[in-house]
Amino acid sequence: MSLKSILIFMILASALGVSLESERKDGSEPRRPRKSREDEKVGKEVTRSTSSSKPNQGGSGTSSRQSGWGYDAACTSIGGICQLSRYICQGRYLRNKCAGPKVRRCCLPGPGAWHPLCASHHQNRIRGCDRFGCGAFNSERAGSTHRAVDVVCDDYSVINAPFSGTLGGPVSRPQEDTLHYDGVKLYNSESCVKIFNIRPYRYVGHISKGEVMGYLLPLQERFSGITSHLELQMCDHSNPTPFI
Repeated sequence: MSLKSILIFMILASALGVSLESERKDGSEPRRPRKSREDEKVGKEVTRSTSSSKPNQGGSGTSSRQSGWGYDAACTSIGGICQLSRYICQGRYLRNKCAGPKVRRCCLPGPGAWHPLCASHHQNRIRGCDRFGCGAFNSERAGSTHRAVDVVCDDYSVINAPFSGTLGGPVSRPQEDTLHYDGVKLYNSESCVKIFNIRPYRYVGHISKGEVMGYLLPLQERFSGITSHLELQMCDHSNPTPFI
């Protein structure tokens, strides 16, 4: 190597050392190579995929939905359905098994609707109001509460058993300081009811749903203008309306 070449090499090396030293004093970082557009695109896809795979910190989406009205497992697990208590339940209502407001209750289906009691009618119809009173459950009547339901029927019409069960003997109620026997008790493992204003053909023994059990006593002879009816009273004084 000639002396001239050695001098040129030494001058270039010295200039490069001065440049590096000045960058260190400034505190600036050495330049990094710029990413291409393709590299940036790949980086964004990786970030998006990673964020979507992170679990929810506040619990799963299922648990958040369960806190609403749809979470009625305490009712649905036993075969019931949650609904507003103003709707008729073909069975019985259970409390504290439904989410939401207290008016939502668990309707647990029973054996189904009862058979029409009056043979002259296709369905059980609750007596409305006339000058002698009203037939709905809890109606006010002569200063007392009617804890039964009146089912419309015609005088002397045939009365059918509303469900299969056992006849439990005659039933009575006070009338003018005496006991007036004008009905029969019917019960099974699901229901127990007293049926008034009828004359049963028999008072004991098993009877099948829809089987003839007696006839309606003539109410018009005692209360002219009244809507003729039979009276249903649950043995526990609960409301029989959901069954009829």
